[in-house]
Amino acid sequence: MSPDRGPLHVAGEVLSVKRIGAHHHVTVVAPGIAERFRPGTFVVLTLDDAADTARLQPRSFWIHRVRPTGSHGATIELVVAAGSRFTRRLVALPQGSPVRVTGPLGRPFAQPREPVSCLLVGEGYAAAPLFPLAERLRERGCTVSVLLAAPDEAHLLGALEARRTARSVTVVTADGSVGVRGTVVDALPELLTRSAADVVYAAGPVATLHAAAAAAEQHGAWSQTALETAQPCGTGLCQGCPVPVVAEDGVGRLVRACTDGPVFRGDRVRWLEVDAR
Repeated sequence: MSPDRGPLHVAGEVLSVKRIGAHHHVTVVAPGIAERFRPGTFVVLTLDDAADTARLQPRSFWIHRVRPTGSHGATIELVVAAGSRFTRRLVALPQGSPVRVTGPLGRPFAQPREPVSCLLVGEGYAAAPLFPLAERLRERGCTVSVLLAAPDEAHLLGALEARRTARSVTVVTADGSVGVRGTVVDALPELLTRSAADVVYAAGPVATLHAAAAAAEQHGAWSQTALETAQPCGTGLCQGCPVPVVAEDGVGRLVRACTDGPVFRGDRVRWLEVDAR
């Protein structure tokens, strides 16, 4: 990777925290990182203001958006599910709070060189990296269809936003509170046929990624999956985020999610072993 495209370690600050449904959208000023962003990359945050920082391990987050904000320059927006001690502390930070940011990290989504039909499959807050991807694909002349899933309406991410980019948007929720009652598994076969998808991009829980990869393979489409897993350092040094895959030579190997991923070809991941981790 060329020096101007590599990750940066910067002193950032929280510009805003907005709760939308069950999720928090955190906008962070991180000089230089937005300019190097590509869909599918992520950042690692370290909280500087915590009294017990030593016990709060840095956390990785998908980059959901990069936005210009006048005097602050380009900022990054993260979608946060406030479940852990780290994320609860993060979303409670007031404007101007310092955070250390490393990024952008990881391998991004590979984008087709020619216009093709693409189906984007996302579930919950983990669908965050699909939104900038949809914009880039549309700029390349691709036909974009989107499937968004969630347990309920509160956990659904960006259905209205997706409609501004995609040719069609299908929403499924487990409780039927919005869209069609069902799951990704229920909706995929018909959507793959209707969209005539050449490429399936997926972001969400492991079960969703597995289902998307399997359905794409059965349909004869190529798939890419954004795997969210614990990444203690985000740089590959700690070897703490192993992912079982089948390499090009057909041999099973463990690779690092943070540097060899987090985006993987769906047909290369040994999903049953990931499920068991």
